[in-house]
Amino acid sequence: MTSIQEDVVREHLRTIVDPELGIDIVELGLVYGIAVGDSGEVTVTMTLTSPACPLGAVIQGQVHQTLSSLPWVTAPKVQLVWSPPWNPHTMCSDDAKMELGIL
Repeated sequence: MTSIQEDVVREHLRTIVDPELGIDIVELGLVYGIAVGDSGEVTVTMTLTSPACPLGAVIQGQVHQTLSSLPWVTAPKVQLVWSPPWNPHTMCSDDAKMELGIL
């Protein structure tokens, strides 16, 4: 059941678009992990394109809001990490790489 819930969370996260790049955070490879607990705790481990991302707080807020919009999520959490550092060449989907002009 948790796997299905992780998939639902991932699909909802696809609605969050990095305002500078115009690509969703899942396709960019910014979402490193989704953990769903038995009681509705959901933690999204993610990074940003850079530690100095001027819209980082906005993106984090959107992730939290998206998690909170799911009726079964009781404790949404966004964990921001910097390791491993984001690398568009290895972490973006092929579609995102094409949009960024690196494929």
